[in-house]
Parts: sequence; structure tokens; C-alpha cells
Amino acid sequence: MDFQDYSPRETAAEAPERDSAAPCEHLVVVGNGMAGCRAVEELLARDPGRYRVTIFGAEPHVNYNRIMLSPVLAGEKRFDDIIINDRAWYESNGIDLVVSDPVTAIDRAARCVTAQSGRTVGYDKLLIATGSDPFIIPVPGKDLPGVISFRDMKDVDTMVDAAEAGGDAVVIGGGLLGLEAAHGLTLRGMKVTVLHIMPTLMERQLDEAAGWLLKTALEARGQTILTGADTAEIYGEGKVEGVRLKDGKDIPASLVVMAVGIRPSVALAREAGLDVGRGIKVDDHMVTSDPDVLAVGECVEHDGNVYGLVAPLWDMCRSLADGLTGKANPYRGSVTSTKLKVAGLDVFSAGDFSGAGAGCEDIVLRDASRGVYKRLVLQDDRIVGAVLYGDTADGSWYFDLLRKGENVAELRDLLIFGQAFASGGAQADPKAAVAALSDDAEICGCNGVSKGQVVSCIAKGAHSLDAVRATCKASASCGSCTGLVETLLALTLGDDVQSGPKTMCKCTSFTHDDVRREIVAQGMTSIPEVMQRLHWSTPDGCSSCRPALNYYLLCALPGDYVDDQQSRFVNERLHANIQKDGTYSVVPRMWGGLTNPRELRAIADVVEKFNAPMVKVTGGQRLDIFGIKKEDLPAVWADLNAAGMVSGHAYGKSLRTVKTCVGADWCRFGTQNSTGLGVRLEKMSWGSWMPHKFKIAVSGCPRNCAEATIKDFGVVCVDSGYELHVAGNGGIHVRATDLLCRVTSEQQVLDYCAAFIQLYREEARYLERTAPWIERVGIDYVKARIVEDEPGREALRSRFLYSQSFSQDDPWAQRADGAEREQHAHMAQFKPLKAEEMA
Repeated sequence: MDFQDYSPRETAAEAPERDSAAPCEHLVVVGNGMAGCRAVEELLARDPGRYRVTIFGAEPHVNYNRIMLSPVLAGEKRFDDIIINDRAWYESNGIDLVVSDPVTAIDRAARCVTAQSGRTVGYDKLLIATGSDPFIIPVPGKDLPGVISFRDMKDVDTMVDAAEAGGDAVVIGGGLLGLEAAHGLTLRGMKVTVLHIMPTLMERQLDEAAGWLLKTALEARGQTILTGADTAEIYGEGKVEGVRLKDGKDIPASLVVMAVGIRPSVALAREAGLDVGRGIKVDDHMVTSDPDVLAVGECVEHDGNVYGLVAPLWDMCRSLADGLTGKANPYRGSVTSTKLKVAGLDVFSAGDFSGAGAGCEDIVLRDASRGVYKRLVLQDDRIVGAVLYGDTADGSWYFDLLRKGENVAELRDLLIFGQAFASGGAQADPKAAVAALSDDAEICGCNGVSKGQVVSCIAKGAHSLDAVRATCKASASCGSCTGLVETLLALTLGDDVQSGPKTMCKCTSFTHDDVRREIVAQGMTSIPEVMQRLHWSTPDGCSSCRPALNYYLLCALPGDYVDDQQSRFVNERLHANIQKDGTYSVVPRMWGGLTNPRELRAIADVVEKFNAPMVKVTGGQRLDIFGIKKEDLPAVWADLNAAGMVSGHAYGKSLRTVKTCVGADWCRFGTQNSTGLGVRLEKMSWGSWMPHKFKIAVSGCPRNCAEATIKDFGVVCVDSGYELHVAGNGGIHVRATDLLCRVTSEQQVLDYCAAFIQLYREEARYLERTAPWIERVGIDYVKARIVEDEPGREALRSRFLYSQSFSQDDPWAQRADGAEREQHAHMAQFKPLKAEEMA
């Protein structure tokens, strides 16, 4: 954060005159930091002779700007450059400065303080400005030499010495302090890894989109950023040697910086018997529960709030000084904004940008080429939150509108473009600016398309956005110019503009096929990256696009992409099907519909142990256990795992069942071992994520007892081998399968099935079953890709089996071992779910 001007508003000459013979009250200040000294400055400006001042400091330094410790660490400034009050200031104002001697006790009855050295000083008024303490996570090894915090010059000196010795550093905490420490250590030549337990860096200041941009930029500067990283221990013999995460990963380090947060420093006040909550409780004039004791800065709690930013401190100090000099200027709390330069990168945030309030709407601007992201959250035509990344020039203007609660309805369409544009053209027609562009004005920077070229292709018959994209490529890449192209369509054609294919959702102008193509073509690896590069119009997407993007990335990057749980619906997050009463049903997998006494006993034991009210035989030849409470799911799974049973994925967009008949082993009509083949198919394909649920069946003869001809992939055994059928559906709209081909061996069945599944996985749209997909692309297309193209079929099969090598981990076993246990916390009161939440 940029340090604000600390000079008092009044000069000593402007202060009221006092009787020089009147005795001065003694003000003792505990804390020689920015808040304590600023409070003294404000007092001196109002009434310089009113108080005799003694300041106790724990450090050996005069007051310096702690915000500027990061540039000192980075080598951009020296300590002398960040001093706020030098020795001369203390001397000229008659202030007794006691350094390296922190106050350890307050005797309120005797009105005196005792320092670490044993020195005791009386007071008339006491000001506590102890600031905050770094939070040290309670992990093994936290006290090893080489593990430090980042709060003062001593910490900076330690880090500089460590950097000179070389080696690796780990910074625990991806907030502002942690990232600044990482930046400084990187500039000094250390290899730095940042560990952040949350999925988004600086999550209190940034939303997911801005956090992703920041992470990407820091990684480009040579840092390793690990989000979702939970520290298990810090290890080393006699000194720090590394950090071990809870997932078992070891990261070597000769220096570990803990920057996971701060807490108000209240120990001294609590021991003195003052009223303490999260901080030292104060009134509007910063007076504590003792009228002779005041407090200011990060250590205080005012009206239930604590502040870790500089701006509120200045407001507090002004109210404190006014109160001590008989003026009425109560502190009413602060509306804060955060304008930061993190490792040279500009970020800004203000207000509530969660977007969770009733009637909230988002306005989002993304410029992928410049790395710019802007988001405004509006409620009732007023700005309630803002996040800016890369271009923060209008941050102050947005914050002023937010703070004043001004109605921005008239600026709504142009607000996101900033003050200069919005203020100058609030009443203008946005289309007029596009119409006024010259023919050679660039519309699409990605493909170098001018306005004249777009208008020309429209005149030649491209009457929809999709047609323009296909003809002259404008808006076909990142999508940032989509609005301009749509405006040119409207200006040229009026009401004759044709609607193109249905877009993925309201968040984007791209279709599912466009997004899948661009993910692969541009090598995108995360949901925030897709949203930034393809210019999503919302900050975090919606319930339609997030699950789709999660699937497309999972399919495109097997083994590399980490499944995003928050982008899944409740059934897939909890690996069970929610029922209308809030309980869940559990369906263990039964390979090919087969079971055994051990599995049946385990199911019976679970039903009795957890009082399951019903067990149902499903149409997919499995047993469904109903009425399991959310908090009991991991224990249920553990018991079923012990019997060798895994998740049946009855809740997932994945392989559900492989239904079989008994086949040639038992049935007098059976022609092949249909049950054995079904088991092989299920063992091959279980655990795979797909665009929608997927069902397989194997019938032992043309009598088709397993109903293979209404399944996504069906096998009908005949005397000469196997008929392979695809794209059947037994749901609301019954559809019989199309015959794909005939083969002669079980291995061919497996190979063709794997190729078909992978083609469906790669080319169908999210939530598109095989039946509508085949009707859209045609069975001849599928035959050409799988039956007629042998090398292509083998490539599809190989990609599927490679993907499966990362997919066949039982999620029940992971949860039973304690993974993501927060998902199964007790639900005190069931809240009925909306239909879309139960999807």
C-alpha cells in the first residue's frame, strides 16, 4: 500500500494558546509505531503544550513506515528512506523516547507502567498502540531456527542475511505480506515457493479472476505458487530444512517465512483488566473501558470491527486527538479500500465484492492482451464492491461513488470504462461511437480485422455473430470484440440480425464447441484462465458454465488438471445422491451386476448400523441404500470399502452401470460369456468423467434380456461374435440404438468401446447424452471415426486408457480417510434445496 501523507493538518502556530504556567499532563504511549506516533503528531498539531509525552518502543529504532519494509527487503530502499520521525522530531517536541524496552505491565490503580528493564513511569493518560502480532500456525517445527515472521526490521535483516547465503525459501501465506516477502527474496536471488491454504491469492482483497491473474504474473517472475497447500510440519535437524504438506509433498527450504495473518496485540491490555474482544474495545473517541486509558491502531476493536489497513488508523488518531483536546469529532468507523502494488503489479479492491446480496449484479471488463480485469458489483443502482487488476487508475473514483452511495443508473452502460469515459458520455448513445469509427479502425486485434471488413462480410450475407466469425474471423478468438461486432451487425442490419447457435450461457458469447476448441488451441489450464482469455462477462461464471468448464479441462488435461470441487453440483461433491428429505442414498459398485456373500453382509451391516430405512434393487442390477445422513457418509463408505466395494458413481456424469445377463455359462440360449465381458467392460471404464451419465449393457443373445439396445453402449452377443450398438436411451424419450459394427472377439469389443467413449468425451457438449449427440453429428460420422479409421480408433482408445490411469481412484476411500471432511459437517437444520441445486 502506498504510504499516505503523515503530516498533521494543523501546524503548531495554528493551535490554541495555553497558559504556560499550567502543569502538563503526562501522556505515556505504549508503542513507537505508525499509529502511536501519528496520534502524538495530531495532539501536537492541536495543542503542543498540553501533554508531556513519553513513548516506549520495543525496537531499537525511531518510528518508521512498516508498509515500506517490502521495498527495503527488495533492495529498492534503505532503512533511512522509510523513517517517518527522526531523532530530531522527538527532541524538538520534548518527547522522551525509550527504545528496546517494551512495556510489560500496566497498573491502572497506581496509573503507572513497568517496562521490561524494570523501569516504572507514571501517567495521567495512557495510550496503547501495540499494533498486531503475527499469527504463527501451530505446526511441528515452528520454532526451528530459520522460521521467522515478517513484521519489523529485524525480520528484514534476517531475510537479507539468509538471501546472501543463498538457497531455497518457503513463504507460508499468500496475502499481501507473504507475496511481498516472496518478491523481495526472489529479487535477492532465492528460489521461492509460496504456500497458500486458500484457492485464491489475497482472497480478502481479490476475487477468483483477479487472484488467478496475480498468480500467473508472479509465476512468470520465477516464483512457485501453490494454492490449496496445507502445511503439515516444518522439518529439520537443529535448523529448518524444509516444509512438508498434508498431501505428503516436501519442499526444501533454508528459510521459512510465516505470513499467514495478524491478530490485534491485546495481551498487555487483557492482563491489565481492560475490556477486550477481538481487539481492545474502544468508544468513538478511542477511550477504553478505563477513562484514562486510550487505544488506537491495529490493536483496537471499534463497534465490532478491527482494521489492518492504514487509512482507518489516521481517522482514529484524528478522533483521539480531538477528544483529548476537548473537540467533538467521534470516530464512526471506516469504509476501506485497498490499493496495492504487489510485486510491481497494481491491484485495487473496495467494499463487498462477494456478489451474494439480493439484487446484486456484476459488470465485468476483461482485456486479456493487457492483463486487465475490472469488476463492479452493483446493488439498487449503487456500487457496493469493486475489484481492479492491472489498471487501477479509476479506483479512487469508484471508491468515492461507493462511499457516498451515489446512484449510478445514468452511468450504468459506461461505468466500467472509467471516469473520463463515463462522465463525458453518460447521455451518449454507445452505438454512435462505433458508427463514427473509420473503416480502417481495428475491430478484432487478434485476427487483424477492420471495421470495413466486418461491414463488408455482413453486407455479403453474414447476418449473425457466428457467421461473421466464420467469414472474417472477427470475434472468433478471445471474444473481447464481440460487443463491437454485435453493434456493427445491429447498425448494418437493424432488426434483421439473425441469432446464431446457442451460447454456452449468459456469461459468454461463445458456444460449447468454441470453448472446447479454444481450451485446446490456446493451451488453457484453469477455469479463471479460460474466463480471462475468452472475456467472460461475469467474475466467476455461473452454475451452467462452471461445471462445463471443469469437465472440458478435466477431459483435455488428464493427470494435470485438478478437479474443481466448487464447480460440481451437490451430488458430485458429496459422492452420493441427495434425497428430498436432505438425506443421501449410497450405491456401491457391483461389477457386471455380480455380488457375493461378503458384499451382501457388508451392505446388511451398514443398513442396520446406520438405521437405513430402505434398500432398493436398482434397474442397473445394484443395491441402493437410502436415508444416510450427510455426516455418516464417510463411515458408511469405510465399512463398504472394508468389504472391497467402491463407489458406484450413481451420482456422477460418468459410467453408471454395466448391466448383464447370465450368458452362455447358465442360460440355454446364451451364445457368449456376457457376464464376464460386462465385468471386463466395467473394470475398464469405471471412474471416467463424461459429458453426462453413461450406461453399458451386455446381452448374451438376441433376446436382449439386459436391454442393450437402449443403452449408451450396448453389446448383443451372437453366434459369430458381438454386435455393437450405440446411443440408446431408456429415459423420457426412448431411443433405440444405432448399430455401429460387428466384431468377433472380446478384445475388439473393449477397444471399440474405449474409442467410442473417448470420442463422446472429447466432442459431445456438457450435459449432452449420447442419443442427442449422435442425432446431432450422425451415426455415419461416428462410424467414419471409429470403424473406418483404424489408426484414429487406436488413438482414441489410447487416450481413453491414459485418462483412466488418473481416474480410477475410489472417491469413497479418499473421503473415508478424512479428505475434505468439511463437506460432511453436521447439518443442524435441513434447508430444502432448489431444483437446480439437486440436479
